[in-house]
Amino acid sequence: MREKLVKLLENSYSPYSNFRVSAIVVMKDDREFCGVNVENASYGASICAERSAILSAVSAGYKKGDFKSIYVMCDNNDKVGKPCFVCRMTLVEFFDRDSKVICMTPDGQVEEYLISDLCPYPFDSEDLK
Repeated sequence: MREKLVKLLENSYSPYSNFRVSAIVVMKDDREFCGVNVENASYGASICAERSAILSAVSAGYKKGDFKSIYVMCDNNDKVGKPCFVCRMTLVEFFDRDSKVICMTPDGQVEEYLISDLCPYPFDSEDLK
């Protein structure tokens, strides 16, 4: 998966931050969907790689509960990056709480989390009742 993420970093459109991110979502049927961050001069119009990959899967017909894991790679020195909080809310929306989030660097460092690790107190559909 690391090689796929490294190659995918090339597709990142990040002319403002120069912070490239790639993500691959793996579905429960093992189909994969890719995403990269796409920036905009109006920063609020940008999208993160994680959400890009998730939305690609949704656009292909997948639903909440169909998601198995997500792999994320940030190309920022030697630090292992993790999903931002907007992305974490999207993970909570579509993934099971015990789904894996695998964060990597291009040089091979890996940190693995569960959704419940990254989002111990989520705001979800239960909060709207």
